[in-house]
Amino acid sequence: MSSPVENEQVYLTNWEAYPMRKPYISKVVVDICTGGGEALSRASTILESLTGQSPAQSKARQTVRDFGIRRKEPIAVRVTLRHDKAEDFLRRALKAKEDVLLIKNWDDDGNFAFGISEHIDIPDVKYDPQLGIQGMNITVCIERPGYRVKRRRTGKAKVPYRHRMTPDESMVFVKNKFNVEILEKERERTYLF
Repeated sequence: MSSPVENEQVYLTNWEAYPMRKPYISKVVVDICTGGGEALSRASTILESLTGQSPAQSKARQTVRDFGIRRKEPIAVRVTLRHDKAEDFLRRALKAKEDVLLIKNWDDDGNFAFGISEHIDIPDVKYDPQLGIQGMNITVCIERPGYRVKRRRTGKAKVPYRHRMTPDESMVFVKNKFNVEILEKERERTYLF
């Protein structure tokens, strides 16, 4: 994969000339997996306070005795955000990551995902001792206009290769829209004791 910085100006002029090629954020999915029980209801409360939407539950697909999980038991909660809500939440979540993402966060279709180890790292979130601290996964779907053809009910069609998102284009879009720094590998941390 070539560095996205090399092709940045090419992508930007292309998007100006052809608006149907300019990417946008289709959705942001935020999920917290706790394994069920009381922790799941606390995670649900945290997710609702962060996003302003009521979360949906995900159920276990199989029984795992080592973790005490039974099949069809609720083990995680998730919220799907779209439009302005998605962008606002993503800006706040990226602040928790200090506006730094890694190249390995991207997949082949231009989507990316990252995790936050403590939800209190997100700006303007206060610690509540009754809820505790939860980590979460954030997945971001980036698409171009016209991707609806692969999801619609009638006249379904494939998105042609020339219209699909590439990781490089997605990185340029995220870098310009959210002012994010994209690194090859994580920075070395220096601790002063």
